[in-house]
Amino acid sequence: MTDGKLLEIRDLRLELMTAQGLVHGVRGVDLSLEKGEIHGIIGESGCGKTLTAKSVLGLHDRKKTRLSGEILYTGEDGGTVDLLALRERELRPIRGKEIAMVFQDPLSTLNPLMTVGEQIAETMRAHLGLGKQEARQRAAKLLEKVGIFPGERRCAQYPFEFSGGMLQRVCIAMAICCSPRLLIADEPTTALDVTTQAQILEMLGELQRETGMAVLIITHNFGVVAELCQRVSVMYAGQIVESGPVEAIFHRPAHPYTADLMGSVPSLTGEKGRLQAIPGAPPDLREEIPGCPYAPRCGRAQERCGNPLPGMIQREEGHWCACPEGEGGRQ
Repeated sequence: MTDGKLLEIRDLRLELMTAQGLVHGVRGVDLSLEKGEIHGIIGESGCGKTLTAKSVLGLHDRKKTRLSGEILYTGEDGGTVDLLALRERELRPIRGKEIAMVFQDPLSTLNPLMTVGEQIAETMRAHLGLGKQEARQRAAKLLEKVGIFPGERRCAQYPFEFSGGMLQRVCIAMAICCSPRLLIADEPTTALDVTTQAQILEMLGELQRETGMAVLIITHNFGVVAELCQRVSVMYAGQIVESGPVEAIFHRPAHPYTADLMGSVPSLTGEKGRLQAIPGAPPDLREEIPGCPYAPRCGRAQERCGNPLPGMIQREEGHWCACPEGEGGRQ
């Protein structure tokens, strides 16, 4: 890893054992995250975004999953460790303290039988060794930092006493309470109304600027990427098909899937005219896919697209694409 890299995922593969058979959920993902960077992962539901993120923290059921590859993390001491090679007890000091995660559904994250203050304080007591009183005081300040007032009184309330947007703020407060170096946000605004979404995104941006932490945000919303991210990786069928600076991806998409996905997003000005739907459906991940996984749905597919791909090709500085044609599939 280079000096600037905080996290580097190399050839990550994840197979899930299900009643329907072995599912190849993640198929050779390569991704790097710089220190202090906000990096987005975007793609359709079921493309492997969350599976990839959860692999970083070892949150899969190890009895039902098979993982291979490397997830290299540069710790606070400057040393690099492969997170996939760590045992559960070795991951605990990192999980929640150095790398934290905000999940899509705050109700499934929080314990309904504990006050929100107790849950935030519990994390700080476990990782920072704080006393009960000091941890509670910090929890109250954290709630106010994420826009929940008055912090002291709100600490004594239970999750059912908060709205959906407030609960997501609580989860963010819990995630940043130990000043992590990397925050993984898994579709943190999906279940919220548009106004609350904007507030949450603005708050995440402010927290990143204040703390300097890196953020890996998972979404299917191009608006979130445009609002927050410096770089973005586009996922399809368990693979990253394009990665690069946000400006390059938005203005010069190289992979046909990226171009088609952006073409299906409505415009406020109506300049695009009729929206173009992507035909067909994603491939069955229980099957081996020898060539480009998008070829059956791609209007520009050629015979050679069924052959094994040569890997990611650099189109310009920092802009990589898995399609040999490039420029949205146009020669």
